[in-house]
Amino acid sequence: MLPALLAGQPEIALFLALAVGHAIGAIRFGPFQLGGICGTLVAALVIGQSGAHLDNDVKNVAFAVFIFALGFTGGPQFFANVGREWRIGLLSLVEVFVLLALLAIAVPLLRLDQGTAAGLLAGAATESAVIGTASEAIARLGVPAEQVRVLQTNIVTAYSVTYLFGLVSIVLFTSQLAPWLLRVNLRESAAQLWQKLGGENDMGDGQHSALPLLVGRLLRVERIVGKTVIDAERTVQLGVTIRRIRRGGDTFRPAPDEILRDGDVILAVGRRDAMVDFARNVGTELPDEPGMDAVQAEQDVLLTRKEVAGLSLARLRQVADVGLARGVYIQRITRMAHRIPPLAGTVLRRGDVLTLSGPQEAVQRVVPELGYPVTPTVKTDFVFLGIGVLLGMLLGALSVKVGQADLTLGTGGGCLVSGLIFGWLRARAPVVGSLPSPAAEILKDFGLATFIAAVGLSAGPDAVKLVREYGLILPVAGILVSVVPAAISLALGHWWLRLETPILLGAVAGQHCSTPTIMALTNAAGNGTPVIGYTITYAISNVLLPLLGPIAVAMAGALAR
Repeated sequence: MLPALLAGQPEIALFLALAVGHAIGAIRFGPFQLGGICGTLVAALVIGQSGAHLDNDVKNVAFAVFIFALGFTGGPQFFANVGREWRIGLLSLVEVFVLLALLAIAVPLLRLDQGTAAGLLAGAATESAVIGTASEAIARLGVPAEQVRVLQTNIVTAYSVTYLFGLVSIVLFTSQLAPWLLRVNLRESAAQLWQKLGGENDMGDGQHSALPLLVGRLLRVERIVGKTVIDAERTVQLGVTIRRIRRGGDTFRPAPDEILRDGDVILAVGRRDAMVDFARNVGTELPDEPGMDAVQAEQDVLLTRKEVAGLSLARLRQVADVGLARGVYIQRITRMAHRIPPLAGTVLRRGDVLTLSGPQEAVQRVVPELGYPVTPTVKTDFVFLGIGVLLGMLLGALSVKVGQADLTLGTGGGCLVSGLIFGWLRARAPVVGSLPSPAAEILKDFGLATFIAAVGLSAGPDAVKLVREYGLILPVAGILVSVVPAAISLALGHWWLRLETPILLGAVAGQHCSTPTIMALTNAAGNGTPVIGYTITYAISNVLLPLLGPIAVAMAGALAR
């Protein structure tokens, strides 16, 4: 009854695979979690035994939307990181070349076909997008349809087996084995780096420090009588701003050249560490004073100004126009959907979203000097989205004749390039198009999950054959192909590039594009310093790894002859 229903109405099978798969992916085994995509693939392989099959058009559209959204969200950071952060970004190139070298060894040694080779690479590198680009490449091989189906089945089966072992391996390697090999206490090293960058306590989502970064204090002027407001603010190295003065019965907002008088009551706002010294310089702190409250406005800004990108927060404060930026502080930094510690030594990158805090009028003055305001919106510009995907498909359809072979990006490569360009354009000119982050995330998640479910359902009946054929070979190969590039990057990053250990380990997690790995790593480190390295290699690998799908197929075909 149920198999007949699923086979007759494959859309039911699709959403069943999505629901069951994400439920499986949410189950935790200690620090490990399969995730929704791998869970969906496992569920689809099982449900696929019923004979349910989705049209190729559904699969192709879902993958095109996913890969465009992937490029769109990563575009600004990709172009920002390729040139400036070459030292850390180099690890993404190490990942690519070592993966291909290992594949060149594995194909003849294990007698892997093109589908199994591509699936091994996708699973061990924990990069689901490779499944789509490799499947497209196999469809263009010019072999019989039945052989295409078998090879595409082998991709998803090999991926499902090697992903699990590759994920567990890279999580254990970065969070446990690598610090031991380097003879480093990761938690102590991360704490030292945090302090070096000027940090205090690191807070996670939903947490707020009992000692916040910005504080306000009411102080009676006793020891800085005769100084101007701006000179009084400069008595401490870090930022403090005098927002209000109460003199006699009057309360007013002071100009920078206002002279402070004995008995004035001031409202000072600034960094807590600076406020301690400032209060000592000024006089007695008061518990309350009527009419002395002030509102702090917050505004998210997309950083696009090249003069600001590359500066640390400390350097930015030094070069900022005092009159323009007075009273404005950077509360948070978000990069590639990950929170970056807003420390004095944190370097800003184009594409960062900065959360500014300060007086409304001051914040509005500063925004154009940094980039564009990020206005919360729930609307998606479907003209922008449609043209982007369309151009990507057209670009993917172009081919160049090289010898006997036709080289083409395919739909996946074309939409990835289109997404990168459109994302970069949106970052440069946010008035053009609109694809809010939540909308882009659901396009990525739903598009990839639908594509994975579609290929899993098609592969279901034949998946068991591949597992029986290779047995334990695939899991072992998955572990090696996952850990060897990471180990080489670790050695290069530590002894040649001289990277700080937390940043290096974060970069290793990023070269695998592995979110579970960075989560485990930040837990082991005790703060968010590994995310600094992670976002750089993640942005680059997210573009490079999907392009390996066609290369893996071509390489396996050539080596098998």
